Amino acid sequence: MHTSTITIDVHLDKDKVPDQINWKADSSSAEETQRAKAMMLAFWDGAEKSALRIDLWTKDMMVDEMADFFYQTIMSMADTYKRATNNQQQVDDMKKFAKDFYNKFREQQLKENK
Repeated sequence: MHTSTITIDVHLDKDKVPDQINWKADSSSAEETQRAKAMMLAFWDGAEKSALRIDLWTKDMMVDEMADFFYQTIMSMADTYKRATNNQQQVDDMKKFAKDFYNKFREQQLKENK
């Protein structure tokens, strides 16, 4: 059996706020450690029937980057759900929600920047 290891290092500032997130996967084609400004990691606990999550972002993550991150994450979750369930109606609903979410964010940003 093959095993793949993913290592995540979170560097904290003096107030324990994430300052830097680095990750590396030994089965990745990337040779170097990769940097990230945010991460979402979820595990499914089958015994407890609950999701266990770790959501972190660095202090230099901008609000517009967070909106992009959420939009892309929701869209990719919809694609994953499609592959797992083949339930196109719910996938379409998820993608519509993601697009509406992102459009509302952009409208809000335009109003605030006037």
